[in-house]
Amino acid sequence: MKDKFAVIWDMDGTLVDTAELHYRAWQELARQIDKPFTRADFAGTFGWRNPELIPRLFGEQYSVAEVEELAHCKELLYRDKAKLGVALLPGAATLLAGLQAAGFGQAIGSSAPRANLELILEITGSTRSFQAIVAMEDTPRGKPDPEVFLLAARKLQVAPERCLVFEDAPVGVQAAKAGGMRCIAVTFVGHHPRETLAAAGADRVVDSLETVSPADVRRLLG
Repeated sequence: MKDKFAVIWDMDGTLVDTAELHYRAWQELARQIDKPFTRADFAGTFGWRNPELIPRLFGEQYSVAEVEELAHCKELLYRDKAKLGVALLPGAATLLAGLQAAGFGQAIGSSAPRANLELILEITGSTRSFQAIVAMEDTPRGKPDPEVFLLAARKLQVAPERCLVFEDAPVGVQAAKAGGMRCIAVTFVGHHPRETLAAAGADRVVDSLETVSPADVRRLLG
């Protein structure tokens, strides 16, 4: 739709801070398979898709089926922890509602499995804010490839140049820019410094979603 604009949201680190839950799930899985796992391992692969992440962390000896099973076990551990409580980051609920009221289409574009995304949206009461979800299962290539965001734009029926992405990771910023989209990077959870996000191509870097309004998004989209 040529007269419509859209916002595509990353989930982990952007809408919610679930990093510690993911870390503890990976840590528990590593113990089960007797593999080392450190904070540095986690930081270096945060935002990656499981099919690429598991061989990087635990070695290339696993078959595709074994990688899928390990990923399944990890995500079950993560969802058990998430069910204990997850909240939207400061400013997220207000911005989601403001964008919806202003007529923006909104989608999730994430490297996480669909079950994780749907669980977090349900827990945070934000399912109705989104007209589309693009998850790990929907794309063969992960960020920084732009496919996840381009598919979200197609589902929203909005041209890429009329889309803005909210991200917290350099690979996500790179994916947004590679797809021809604007990008606001958020540093609230502290995974990546402002300089790194800016160097990745972010059009704006903010400390919190509390500092962003629908009017700011519209201005960035021209």
